[in-house]
Amino acid sequence: MHSTDSSALPLLKPAATPRATVTPAVPRYTTAGLMQDQREIEIEHAGRIYRLRITQLNKLILTA
Repeated sequence: MHSTDSSALPLLKPAATPRATVTPAVPRYTTAGLMQDQREIEIEHAGRIYRLRITQLNKLILTA
């Protein structure tokens, strides 16, 4: 059996408590608002045209 001298043990510091950060809310859009009763729209980004489409299974597909 070994006796442990507590003065020889390294002191452990508690982990720093992370500060709460305030993240601005991410804007949310509905497909009804974006699509305006259409099944497909075009979105221009950085000089490219993308198509956002609602499929027959009501899924979204974004293609370049």
